Amino acid sequence: MLIRLAPLVPLALLTLLVGCAANSPVSQQQEYTQASAPRSQPAPLKLRPHASASPFENLDSDSASDDDAMAAFSGDKGYQLPMLADSILERGKSLIGTRYRFGGTTEAGFDCSGFVNFLFREEAGMTLPRSSRELINMQAPVVARSNLKPGDVLFFGTRGRGRVSHTGIYLGDDQFIHSSSRRSGGVRIDSLDDSYWAKTYIEAKRLLAMAPSTSVSTK
Repeated sequence: MLIRLAPLVPLALLTLLVGCAANSPVSQQQEYTQASAPRSQPAPLKLRPHASASPFENLDSDSASDDDAMAAFSGDKGYQLPMLADSILERGKSLIGTRYRFGGTTEAGFDCSGFVNFLFREEAGMTLPRSSRELINMQAPVVARSNLKPGDVLFFGTRGRGRVSHTGIYLGDDQFIHSSSRRSGGVRIDSLDDSYWAKTYIEAKRLLAMAPSTSVSTK
C-alpha cells in the first residue's frame, strides 16, 4: 500500500507549493515622489492671469449643480474654497524659480509633492500625505478634466503604466504650477494642453474640500 502511494507524494507537494505562490501577497511598490522630466519636456509658460454630490463623487462637466454638490460635501465652508485657492496660488507664484530638491519641503528647494504640501500647509492649514501616491489616494472629490478649478491638485504618470509619479496645482486657463525637475528649473508654470502633460495626465482631486473651517486667511 505504501509503495503504491509513494509516487503521489511529490505530486501533492508540488500542488501545495503552486497554491502558496498563487496566493502570496504582492510586494508593495517603493514610493516614488518625483520622476525627472524627460528631455522633451516643454519650456515654461509665461504667466497668464487665472480666472477667478455626495462625498467623493466625481464633479464632472455635465453636472449643473457643482456648487450644490461641493456644498453637500464640505458643509458651510464651500465659500472658502476660492479664497484658499487664491492664497495658495499667489504664494506658489511667488516661489517660481525655486530650485528642485528631491525630498525638499521648504523654500530652500522642493520636490513635486513637497511643493504641494508646503503651500497647503502654509496657506490652508492642511497637513497632507507626503508622497504623490498617498495624495492621489486621499478621500477627496475627483474632478473631471473639463471642470478643473484653481487650487485643484493634478496628478501625472510621468513614468508610464498609469502610476502616479508627479503632482501640481491647477492655476486656471489650462495652466498649472509645480516643482518640475532639476533640469527644467524647479518651480514653474506649464500648460495641460502641452502634448507631454496631456499624455501623462491621470486625474485631479479637490483637496481643498478637506480644508478645516478655520483655515480662511485673514491676511
